[in-house]
Amino acid sequence: MNVTQLQRALKDGGHVFGCMLSAMASTRFGPTLAGAALDYAVIDSEHGSRDRAEIQQLCTMLRHADVTPIVRVPIPKAEWVAMALDAGTAGVLVPYCETVEEVQAVVATAKWHPLKGEYLRRAVTTGELPSKETKQYLRNRRKESFIIIGIESEPAYHHLDAILDVGDIDGVFIGPNDMSTSLGIPDDYANPRYLNVVKDIIGRCAARHIPVMVHQQTLETSTTAIELGARFVLHSSDARMLQRIMQAEMNALRAAAGAVAGASEDTVAVD
Repeated sequence: MNVTQLQRALKDGGHVFGCMLSAMASTRFGPTLAGAALDYAVIDSEHGSRDRAEIQQLCTMLRHADVTPIVRVPIPKAEWVAMALDAGTAGVLVPYCETVEEVQAVVATAKWHPLKGEYLRRAVTTGELPSKETKQYLRNRRKESFIIIGIESEPAYHHLDAILDVGDIDGVFIGPNDMSTSLGIPDDYANPRYLNVVKDIIGRCAARHIPVMVHQQTLETSTTAIELGARFVLHSSDARMLQRIMQAEMNALRAAAGAVAGASEDTVAVD
């Protein structure tokens, strides 16, 4: 799914499906991703050690596979948003935002890059741009760019309405590990306190027509997120899913081999 199709699906109230690329580095995975039923993939540079060249190569690979590329930047800073856009990403996921000022800066960069310096500060604080022509030029240049804001802590949750009031936010991301840890219930995703926070965030964002992604790791918890209203479905990661399928199929083959060996022993034992 290309970025235009993804944005249309979300705008129409539909679901889109993707995973985190935490380990993938080689662009030889392109043909595999093209047949993997992914609408988008998030290239993780927050917890993954990726340089700018690698991010650019992965963005190109995803686009060729008709998968919308999204880059999760390391920190909520405008400079990192700009670098992700220059690498060719369609979307930028900005992690662990807590203040209005952080969100204003990263949103302005996502929408008006390569505007920078004093004029970017004016765009953040007053909405002023050098001219109507500049505004139209930059709007056309960034027409497919979108930004997802990470609400991953209790302070961010308490500031949610003020953060959403910044405007031009295309999605909200909930990091379950960070959020549950901040709530004092680490990784307890069945805890009513965690579920109520997720449900409330999704509900308040839905009222503003902003889709939410919750990065859960299992089919059960990802299904729960969908049932709570998450439409920007972010499930697991390349490394975790590869490990699970390898374990499942290798263990199935070991069981089959064990059954054959057991049958052979029974046959030998009959005189």
